[in-house]
Amino acid sequence: MRLVFAGTPDTALPSLRALLDSPRHEVAAVVTRPDAQSGRGRKVHPSPVAQLAEESGIEVLKPAKAGDPEFLGRLREIGPDCCPVVAYGALLPQAALDIPPQGWINLHFSVLPAWRGAAPVQHAVLHGDDVTGASTFRIVKELDAGPVFGVLTEPIRSDDTSGALLARLAEAGAGLLLATLDGVEDGTLEARPQPADGVSLAPKITVEDARIDWAAPAMRVDRLVRACTPGPGAWAEFRGQRVKIGPVRLAPDAGKLAPGEIAATRKTVLVGTGTHPVELGEVQPQGKRQMTAAEWGRGVRFADGETLV
Repeated sequence: MRLVFAGTPDTALPSLRALLDSPRHEVAAVVTRPDAQSGRGRKVHPSPVAQLAEESGIEVLKPAKAGDPEFLGRLREIGPDCCPVVAYGALLPQAALDIPPQGWINLHFSVLPAWRGAAPVQHAVLHGDDVTGASTFRIVKELDAGPVFGVLTEPIRSDDTSGALLARLAEAGAGLLLATLDGVEDGTLEARPQPADGVSLAPKITVEDARIDWAAPAMRVDRLVRACTPGPGAWAEFRGQRVKIGPVRLAPDAGKLAPGEIAATRKTVLVGTGTHPVELGEVQPQGKRQMTAAEWGRGVRFADGETLV
């Protein structure tokens, strides 16, 4: 099939590479978000998908909105049979959805209808799910509600961060997306409506959502930190400044500390929660580099009874 691929971040690259390598499909162009600031210098860079497309000699479309008349006109000129989508990051109006005869087919990182929305992997980790996965479905106007072509499942490990889990799903999902497009092309695959039961929503997790509540149970703190790693980054305040907190280790045998209370040795930093302490791993104080919690502790010299809030 003749394809126009829509995607933006690194997560979309395995799927784009799989389609570029496929002898059955032609990627005529990619659609991606406009260039944006990134990195420490906040310089403007093209998206990872744009960079790969440019390296591959493929036309790159960067509409500010997918409903822009100029973009819609160019999409009609290209004439795709189908538009596969992986983490594009913008809403698609009906005028765009109507252009390819086979529609827009999205790779979504959950087993639909669970975790519809922008942050399915983060919510799966945050809520302690044992298993997640990926689904391919035809995009319709309602958010992530279109009929499903195929599904794969992936166990969630006890130490999984959202970043690690998403990386595995992106690789496995690339194969699912390719198989879906193959089946659509040869007519052997039919999309089936999602069940009405089991719908859950996964809205974007904001920086404020990522603030740690040390009065919560240790397991909840652990899940929040892993869900917010690498982004937006779990955090707390220490001496009035923000400290980003990396994945923690549950320490049920470490005694009793009040929620947020810090107990440090030269090698460990423990923090109390609503149940039992957790041991901090990596931290990043405001305006400084990431470091081990032990390095941070040796630098700040905690006073007795000091807390993270």
